[in-house]
Amino acid sequence: MYLAYSLLTLAVFVVVSPYFLYQALRYKKYIGTLRQRLGFLPITFNIDAEESIWIHAVSVGEALTARALASDLKARYPRLRLFVSTTTIAGQQVAKKNLSDVDAVFYFPFDWTFIVRRTLRLVRPRLFVMMETEIWPNLLRECRRRGVKTVMINGRISSRSYPRYKLVRPFFRRVLGDVDRFCVQSEESSRRLVALGADAAHISVTGSLKFDSLELPAAISHGKPRERVLRFFRLSPNRTVIVAGSTLRGEEAAVLGAFARVKATSPGALLVLAPRHPERFGEVERLSRDAGFVTTRRSELPIDAEPRADVVVLDTLGELAQLYQVSTAVFVGGSLEDHGGHNILEPAIFGKPIVFGPYMQNFKEIADAFLSNDAAIQVQTERELNTALLALVTDPVRRARLGAAARALVEANRGAKTKTLEVIGELLPHGDDGHGHGRSVVRPFRLVH
Repeated sequence: MYLAYSLLTLAVFVVVSPYFLYQALRYKKYIGTLRQRLGFLPITFNIDAEESIWIHAVSVGEALTARALASDLKARYPRLRLFVSTTTIAGQQVAKKNLSDVDAVFYFPFDWTFIVRRTLRLVRPRLFVMMETEIWPNLLRECRRRGVKTVMINGRISSRSYPRYKLVRPFFRRVLGDVDRFCVQSEESSRRLVALGADAAHISVTGSLKFDSLELPAAISHGKPRERVLRFFRLSPNRTVIVAGSTLRGEEAAVLGAFARVKATSPGALLVLAPRHPERFGEVERLSRDAGFVTTRRSELPIDAEPRADVVVLDTLGELAQLYQVSTAVFVGGSLEDHGGHNILEPAIFGKPIVFGPYMQNFKEIADAFLSNDAAIQVQTERELNTALLALVTDPVRRARLGAAARALVEANRGAKTKTLEVIGELLPHGDDGHGHGRSVVRPFRLVH
């Protein structure tokens, strides 16, 4: 079965290689990352061949979530190096910028046995930590053979991926057997893992680590935020600001249409558009100009001055989370088009009113909790988006109520980090804390309302 899996992934790689070649030639992507993806890490990466903890975080969201654990792992296991891998280039950049406690960041290898073995020889992990649902059969099998402990943290099995996993359940059951422990976000994900063949005794329902990964506004003191982005957005207190975060193709036009209505009531309003994919910055800028708005890019803004444009395209990485704090209202993208949604917690921690579309299956439990607590607004259509944003701009009481509920919900549901670290401590004892705490059981997961 593993041979069939490897041949299948090779065939997929051959089929999609023209796309990656185009991306490499057109956007200069992937060219500089290929050696690491083939398992050839820099000679200085782990020059003394020290043992390590290896965290794999696919992209930006997972890299930011890893912040919740990185410093604690470094403090608990000072004799182990801490490495983080990512799949995407954006994730790599964010990890290098935001994870100061890690020893090195590298690109995740292709999941072929000879490449995986080469990477494991260099990284020398005692523990492999996979964020969310990054299940790579060959890597996990090699970890098992080498005695490397493995744990899935912040795991979830979405309603979209679950039917696909069921199609290959016999193989998937063997793969899950190579994972020592699972820390999952919800009871539903736990049930799905058990149905796919995971041992229920190896599953802990810890809640979402994303709540714990957020940097609280209290960390910003005396009006001096740690992120320099706000020096480019010296906004007057009464200016209306709409932030549309992590938008995808098809959503920017809808947001621009809604913003046109906002401008009719608040002529000085500002829209910050943050496309999810860097290669679309130019496309989104042209779209905004074609809609009749004075448009500029974040990289073109003068420091310590208020933006004079109608629309600013956020063409930088890692700044969106801090920028939410200057918003009047927030639209979270990936949700109006069917892409599963994006993280709504980053604006919530600043007490901002949040609007998202009908497609939030990647954050289902969190989205449901926000809606049931009147802490966010869900729209189904572009017309409803227009109405919702306009209503928020003109109703400060409604904004305040939504924002306060969002902030309270985030603070009430922090705690997944402690539970996750307990599971890791059972797998990888440290000092006097090496005694086990018993086997993990499936516990009901309830968001605090």
